[in-house]
Amino acid sequence: MVKNKKQKGTYAERELVKMLWERGFACVRAAGSGSGPLPSPDVIASNKTTTLAFECKFFSADYILLNYSQIAQLVEFSQRFGADPWIAVRYEGKDWRFLDMARIRRTSGENFKVSKSFAYEDGHTFDELLERYEKLSSVQSK
Repeated sequence: MVKNKKQKGTYAERELVKMLWERGFACVRAAGSGSGPLPSPDVIASNKTTTLAFECKFFSADYILLNYSQIAQLVEFSQRFGADPWIAVRYEGKDWRFLDMARIRRTSGENFKVSKSFAYEDGHTFDELLERYEKLSSVQSK
């Protein structure tokens, strides 16, 4: 039984890794991501044609705040690694949503705010995210 917030987040990240693996991606969960001095996303996945980096958040509140540093580190890592950065959000009892960072609202400070309603109205489902890349790779191979 998952007990605390950190354990729930770890479980959710492992769930995403399994989902990606089942869809043909090789992927890893970076334990302790964000706790070291160098940028590191929560999950990295690739299937030879597409490389993705995810900052994952699991919450039960009506909104989450992402600090500027988390976003900046995800972007920096993704640029160096050749990955597309995504914010992966899962609220308790709901499916994953994948957010385009350019559409996330910034607060008056350095943070970014994601409401549950925004995530589920504007975010991509898992299938929509993967279909987006399948279409891109089929266009590029022509």
